[in-house]
Amino acid sequence: MKVIVEADGGSRGNPGPAGFGAVVWTAERSAVLAENKQAIGRATNNVAEYSGLIAGLEEAAKVGATAVDVCMDSKLVVEQMSGRWKVKHPDITPLHQKATALATRFDRVTYTWIPRAKNSHADRLANEAMDAAAELVTPATESTAVPASSPARWTGAQGAPTRFLLLRHGQTELSVERRYSGRGNPALTELGRRQAEAAAQYLGRKGGVAAVISSPLQRAYDTAQAAAKVLGLDVVVDYDLIETDFGGWEGLTFSEAAERDPELHKRWLRDTRVSPPDGESFDAAAERVGRARSRIISEHPGETVLVVSHVTPIKTLLRAALDAGPTILYRLHLDLASLSIAEFYPDGAASVRLVNQTAYLD
Repeated sequence: MKVIVEADGGSRGNPGPAGFGAVVWTAERSAVLAENKQAIGRATNNVAEYSGLIAGLEEAAKVGATAVDVCMDSKLVVEQMSGRWKVKHPDITPLHQKATALATRFDRVTYTWIPRAKNSHADRLANEAMDAAAELVTPATESTAVPASSPARWTGAQGAPTRFLLLRHGQTELSVERRYSGRGNPALTELGRRQAEAAAQYLGRKGGVAAVISSPLQRAYDTAQAAAKVLGLDVVVDYDLIETDFGGWEGLTFSEAAERDPELHKRWLRDTRVSPPDGESFDAAAERVGRARSRIISEHPGETVLVVSHVTPIKTLLRAALDAGPTILYRLHLDLASLSIAEFYPDGAASVRLVNQTAYLD
């Protein structure tokens, strides 16, 4: 008998109160054969995801399945169970081994990634389990105290902030030649890949990252993917984090753009309301980046999130944290693969803790 297993797991804090959910469907998804959900106390997202998979395979075995199609929204679990990604984290290794052993009970097991929207049944079960886990975690275990070094100690900001680790992508051929690179999609150079890996290793040593969110452009996504692998997370794409559209200046140098449209170029350098020919103004970019910021804060309250993007979106987020005027966009410098940090509090306060760190690239 063939069945479909959908599984999900999550952690509110990564690590934090965690739980999983799994559902076994008939091959046609016409009926639910089994369900399982469980709070697992304090754990990471990936531990919860693997726990959901294990529960799903166990339930499939109980109903007599001989073939299983596993569908999950965790790319990490799907890729590792399919053998395409290596398992490196010591907390994951025993869970991967247990899931692999369970899979041998069946004649065939396949693993398919699906978006979260198509994994809603298991997602609902996992959230119910996380609700139960949150009630089990004691205040002594799950502290919400503000660290002594936090600006909240002297600015009056209330609550735990969402910390944005703002990482610019690595080098591309256009950045080597100092050309406007907006919506074009150049790949990372070899140096760019090394920069991405150096940043990834640095972030991996620091840890504590709950999510990795990236611009959809390849140079940012590949930089984000390097970090996500080290952190044991999936990359979430947010289209509002894409670089400014430079329109007719795409691929031109500063001098070439100034020569092509001298008056427009001068105004563009002074006024954030001005757009490049057939392009996007910095004000328009700020509006969509603001949407992304609000969305991230809402989805990751009190967590640390790695945001991999481009010069304009990162400068815009730093400007928002500083509550600065538009001219700061022309005065900030951000190197390739540099790291900046901004914090946004639930009461609307914000602070900047770091700008343009590159020491890990040496």
